[in-house]
Amino acid sequence: MSDRRDFLNEIVAAAFGIAGVGSMIVTGQYLSPNALYEPPLKFRAGAPDLYPVDSVTYITDQQVYIVHSPEGFYAVSAVCTHLGCITQWNPGDNMIECPCHGSKFQSDGRKVEGPAPIPLFLWAITLASSGDLLVNKTETVNYGQALKV
Repeated sequence: MSDRRDFLNEIVAAAFGIAGVGSMIVTGQYLSPNALYEPPLKFRAGAPDLYPVDSVTYITDQQVYIVHSPEGFYAVSAVCTHLGCITQWNPGDNMIECPCHGSKFQSDGRKVEGPAPIPLFLWAITLASSGDLLVNKTETVNYGQALKV
């Protein structure tokens, strides 16, 4: 009789122990900071010489295309305005295309076709005092407003 009672007491103690450890883990996760680390909204994209005329260069960690057209430089968002998918440059069609739902955009971000409701965002791009291109993703510019260098 004593063996059965000892066995049940051990099971109850183990259950309370597991519940206690679980509650400590949840409490620790609640108290730890829940920070999201994102890249800076202003960044240097390098010297203008790095981008030949008629080139579209994708900067992966910033999700931005640096477009050097004959008119000048554009910083085009790579995030589709339909559902937030990351677009891809298709050099064969000379277009930025969304692989998710088929939206297509010109290299300067203007919408050509697809379900995207608006064109891609154009971020402000200036020339820093060091001579590097400086992209500011907190400020949008109008289409056709290119940085001439």
